Amino acid sequence: MQALILAAGMGKRLGRYTRNATKCMVSVNGKTLIERAIEALSAANIKKLVIVIGYKGDVLRDFLSEKFDGGKKVGMDIEYIENPVFDTTNNIYSLYLAREKLAEDDTILLESDLIYKSDIIARLLENGEPNLAVVSHFEPWMDGTCTLLDENGCITALLDKAHFDWKNTENYYKTVNIYKFSRSFSTQYYIPFLEAYQKAFGKNEYYEQVLKVLSFLSSKSLKALQVAGDDWYEIDDASDLHIAENRFASGKDKLEKLQHRYGGYWRFPQLKDFCYLVNPYFPPQKMVDELSASLKTLLTQYPSGAEQQSILAGKIFGVLSENIVVGNGAAELIASLGEKIEGKVVVPYPTFNEYPARFSHAEIVPLMSDKSDFSYTADDILSVVKSSGAKTVLLINPDNPSGNFIGKEAMLFLLGELKTLGVQLVFDESFIDFAEKGVRYSLLRQEILEQFENLVVVKSISKSYGVPGLRLGVLASADASYIKEIKKANAIWNINSFAEYYLQIYEKYKGSYESACDKIADERQRFIAQLRAIHGIFVYESQANFVLCHLECAKTAAEVAIELIEKWGIYIKDLTGKKCFEQPQFIRLAVRNREDNFSLITALKDILH
Repeated sequence: MQALILAAGMGKRLGRYTRNATKCMVSVNGKTLIERAIEALSAANIKKLVIVIGYKGDVLRDFLSEKFDGGKKVGMDIEYIENPVFDTTNNIYSLYLAREKLAEDDTILLESDLIYKSDIIARLLENGEPNLAVVSHFEPWMDGTCTLLDENGCITALLDKAHFDWKNTENYYKTVNIYKFSRSFSTQYYIPFLEAYQKAFGKNEYYEQVLKVLSFLSSKSLKALQVAGDDWYEIDDASDLHIAENRFASGKDKLEKLQHRYGGYWRFPQLKDFCYLVNPYFPPQKMVDELSASLKTLLTQYPSGAEQQSILAGKIFGVLSENIVVGNGAAELIASLGEKIEGKVVVPYPTFNEYPARFSHAEIVPLMSDKSDFSYTADDILSVVKSSGAKTVLLINPDNPSGNFIGKEAMLFLLGELKTLGVQLVFDESFIDFAEKGVRYSLLRQEILEQFENLVVVKSISKSYGVPGLRLGVLASADASYIKEIKKANAIWNINSFAEYYLQIYEKYKGSYESACDKIADERQRFIAQLRAIHGIFVYESQANFVLCHLECAKTAAEVAIELIEKWGIYIKDLTGKKCFEQPQFIRLAVRNREDNFSLITALKDILH
């Protein structure tokens, strides 16, 4: 068995990464693609490697000569074939140039822009089938040639972009661009068709086109070896490189890279996200279908301006349009709010760091919560206000990440006292809809806003309404001039058409939303009970869609978070370094649906026991 790597391409889309080197010399987490490929082949006892070079071929030769002493360091004979017209041809011509080598032995064929788990090569060799294409069930991030399989795993068709149908993706398997060809398959079928296809259609084609013809003529000529989508990645541009570094990192490095993405985890379908806080029970499928039905219209039409968005939000929350502003997520509104707040601001800790980070013109007066349960009361807030002379209070209720909750009666008392003192309250109720039905309330009501002119309410629609991708949030106040200033600080088209349409149709699904919040409250209680049954973890009370936990074992929060990612594909919030969590033993767990929560419970039992 030999290996053949096609590495003649220029890799233009990688820009600066291939300015002075080949595509396969791009480094992922400190190691180049070609090094990884050679090490995987060597581990599988491959003794001969043929590389088709072109662009910067001399640079690649010198690099491998230094790294592997021409292959001697790994017990491998490395040969080169040069494609002199790499800039005007495609990989069909590179493979054509290597056709004589392909005819000499059974061959593993690889492209040079891949990163993959080394056991894929081992699985190819262990599999008794002589001719195999490595494939993965199609996922939205994938691009390129796909296949159709029969019940025996035979490839019945290869589909290029022209024949790709998004309605049929459930049946598609993406080619990984790793193949195993027997010598007889190459000499009897592939090479003759390769020569004929190139003669008929030219050198600027892809070698998969030959496989497409062969699969059409005989569905039994090539079988599929299925691997998971997170076992490999194709690197065509800088974005791909960044994602590959996330996928193929390990340990602390993997955790830190995920933390610095701040979302976008749909690019990692195998990852269960228990870090970011989203309602798993809303929106319902019918609402999703309604949004989908208007996709083309929403995609090709401008959204309305800020005034119309305020009218839609006002209808949902029962607030006059002049008293509410819609933001591109609550984050945009927090930033605009932060520009207006000056002087001393009382902030209970621990808290959501986005607020104090945006209060750049203010002096933060911390209210440190009770370390035994991270609780504080309305009286505690009032006491700090009076002793500090602060003119603003920030209150997230339930608080993030503690889940601390102040009930409605105490809240209205606090509002009244602050009004008397001339103190403004910024009340973030992004998680309040997740509270138990008996204590659930909202201050986002016209009558409450008018009663307390000192009240500013912020609400993230992304979190409780389950649509973080739409980026929606609202801010409300009885002071219409204040709202007007916030609107001026934001772009007139800060909300896209999809988000606007969501606001427009929400009323039809209001009952489903309330039911979804009830489900979260019930599931949270069940989840907390199961967590408390695990030895080595202490769980704090919460009225939000997350729970704060203290690890009472030898493992740190980071160690648990890393084990969950690497062994179970679960991502949680490690609170180490956050104010009030000096000890590295605190984690925050989102409440997801019952099936996902069971997966986390199982994983924690395994890790902590």
